[in-house]
Amino acid sequence: MNRTTASPRPCLVTGATGLLGSHIAERLVARGEPVRALVRPTSDTTFLEAIGVELVPGDLTDPSSCAEALRGARVVYHAAAKVGDWGSWSEFQSACLDATEALARAALAAGVDRFVHISSTSAYGHPPRTGRPITEDHPLGVGVWWPWDYYTISKVESERILWRLARQEGLPLTVIRPSWLYGERDRTTTARLISRMRGAGIPVIGKGDNPLSAVYAGNVADAAILAAEDPGSVGEAYNVTDQGPMTQREFLRYFAEAAGAPRPRWYRRLPYFYPIVFAGALVIEAYARLLRWPKAPIITRYATWLMARRIWYSTEKARTRLGWTPALDNAESIGRTVRWFLDREAPPGPLAPIPAASDHRSRDGSN
Repeated sequence: MNRTTASPRPCLVTGATGLLGSHIAERLVARGEPVRALVRPTSDTTFLEAIGVELVPGDLTDPSSCAEALRGARVVYHAAAKVGDWGSWSEFQSACLDATEALARAALAAGVDRFVHISSTSAYGHPPRTGRPITEDHPLGVGVWWPWDYYTISKVESERILWRLARQEGLPLTVIRPSWLYGERDRTTTARLISRMRGAGIPVIGKGDNPLSAVYAGNVADAAILAAEDPGSVGEAYNVTDQGPMTQREFLRYFAEAAGAPRPRWYRRLPYFYPIVFAGALVIEAYARLLRWPKAPIITRYATWLMARRIWYSTEKARTRLGWTPALDNAESIGRTVRWFLDREAPPGPLAPIPAASDHRSRDGSN
């Protein structure tokens, strides 16, 4: 008797045309997994087509698009969201909260084995400095009181929607909380850092000895896949925030050396540079909001906080429970990122604040 072998169930990746989503898709393909991506019709899908990803045009806020993309899917990697600290709340509401709930409900209806949500350390809010690393049991949304802090609020509320669906309707949820992301196929952070280093330069904010949480997208993709395949990770969250300790000054030095740019400037005589810059950023933001600038100003409070905060996040849970070991260290991963950009260098866009920790690209961008 002839037997037919069922085709393997695909993994759906949202945000696959962006930074983290493209790394997840790339690694899944390398593992021999069939991969599907829900993409907007206007997205550049050149890379995804080159590696053999099945493309489903659609919109994450459209239930029928989600249902079509999820047909027969085994695992969902939800890496799409609106990134950055600029824009209206309606944009964040649609691209983050509405899209996440629509996809999650469609995933429940489709009976997926796992829903991996790429969140962000921003979901913790702006917790005060305690001298201890932040672990996954830390409450969400602490200190969310800044005016126009829409990105942070969107990360908090998106998680709350999913945890509620997990408790009440059985969504097989696993959450990954990366920090500031960089890597190949990032044309935002890398382009603007290098542009500023070649121009007026980037000052080190304060002493520069604060721990800076920045992580290579490929290392986060590895952790996400490990968590998706681990039966015990349903209902769990994992911080994936670094490849080892790194200070603000070291981070900027690695980028400058890889790009052949001057080392960042350090204002030794301005010990209170951070609060000065933060206050100045608030004034600039208020002015830009008043005039309804369509793009972010050159500096924002979030970018300042991201660079100079004295907060760090524990990755111990991912290392011990998942066996996650970063494949690349800080210097090597930053060097690889910069080399990729320089090999494909194009004129950089206008200066903008350093993007948020979870580097998502609009609705089908990446984390």
